[in-house]
Amino acid sequence: MRPRVKRVIFFAPLALLFVALFVFAGGTIVQQLWNWLLPALFGWRQVTFWQALGMLALCRILFGGFGLHGSGHSRMRHRLDERFGHVTPEERERFRERLRERFGFPPSANESREQ
Repeated sequence: MRPRVKRVIFFAPLALLFVALFVFAGGTIVQQLWNWLLPALFGWRQVTFWQALGMLALCRILFGGFGLHGSGHSRMRHRLDERFGHVTPEERERFRERLRERFGFPPSANESREQ
């Protein structure tokens, strides 16, 4: 058998085990926190493990948590670098000044000290 196939055969069950442990730990943490805080604070009912796991999945769907797909900010930063990477410092400063004028921002702290 090739070494790569052996590695996959060895690590695949470990990966599945870690995923199962992560799901179990996440559901347990959500359940314990909910049952500790919300009934005492708001009088809401306690939840079961499966309800807590469902809430965790719902939050993942709604808010895109756990960071598995990367940060949206890094993609936006990359697009801005593509668009404005060739701009000279003078052009960049003029652009910033126009934005400040348009949206009513005060000068930055660096500009305040320079003037």
